[in-house]
Amino acid sequence: MLALRWHGRGDVRLDEVEDPRPPGPGEVLLRPLWCGICGTDVEEYRSGPLFIPSGEPHPLTGRSAPITLGHEFSGEVVDVGPGVERFRPGDRVAADTLIFCGECYWCRRHQVTLCERLAALGLMADGGLASLCNAPERTLLPIPEGISDEAGALAETLAVAVRALRRGRFAVGESIVVVGAGAVGLMALQAAVAGGASKVSVVELLPERRRLAASLGADEVYAPEEADLAADLVVECSGNAVAVNTAVGSARKGGRVVLVGIYERPGTLDFLEVVGTEKEIIGSLSHVYDEDFAAAVSLLGRGAVRAEPLVSDRIPLDRALDDGLLALMREPEKHLKILIQPSVQGLP
Repeated sequence: MLALRWHGRGDVRLDEVEDPRPPGPGEVLLRPLWCGICGTDVEEYRSGPLFIPSGEPHPLTGRSAPITLGHEFSGEVVDVGPGVERFRPGDRVAADTLIFCGECYWCRRHQVTLCERLAALGLMADGGLASLCNAPERTLLPIPEGISDEAGALAETLAVAVRALRRGRFAVGESIVVVGAGAVGLMALQAAVAGGASKVSVVELLPERRRLAASLGADEVYAPEEADLAADLVVECSGNAVAVNTAVGSARKGGRVVLVGIYERPGTLDFLEVVGTEKEIIGSLSHVYDEDFAAAVSLLGRGAVRAEPLVSDRIPLDRALDDGLLALMREPEKHLKILIQPSVQGLP
């Protein structure tokens, strides 16, 4: 089968590889239906290894590069391993992809994103940019009836946004600012609206993304130089270290700022702006399967969040490198969410 694999910095290849082994206990063999390319994938190509183990095997998965990419995907169940009772062949599922040990201090506190041996399909084990993929049963949720396979692939992206709001202690009636109208930012906007925010403002550099944010429910949209806001909660989703200052400046006194982006380089911050106004800065990483991911699937299932407007490109697996990963790296402003269809080759 074909798989898009990370071999090293600047070295991602479309390889012919063997099919996965039969699913083991608690595992499900999936045929990925759609798989998104994430900013993390771009950073692994440009600056990695950041999360992908290179050289020493990962302590939980036992894997090291080359690794099949893809940690945002929906799939169809092909086979199930011993002990799997929730799924059967033909079921459609959304993959949470996060793997944790279940034994360390953080896992016992149900803070699995801080697991001492945290892993994810598509980064520390083979992911969804291939014709077939094994996944732990506990990482999967059924895609609700009436929801497209494409939307199911974006449940992971939405879960990141849901967790950011939860980490920021978002409450009904609060005002929200989202900095950066990429895929996560547009999901955070919609989740905040669905959660009862009194006002949601979006700060974004690109005019077309500001227009999309307005169509998805933003009350106000601003270019960064225009923003003069004072919100209860600010969610920084751009991954641009410079934008952190915009985010901190957009919070009211005593407000909270959640940082979601993966920042390629260190930035600077006016600490007096934080100390003098008693603002909080909160980090948010990934999502928790039975909290954020389950909430994301529920939001999609009841139509509270629209996923399809975020999809800018749909391409087959054999174009995933040139028209997917490299296109997103070279011209990020021209692409929002690129979805790959791993089972299809040679689409026009």
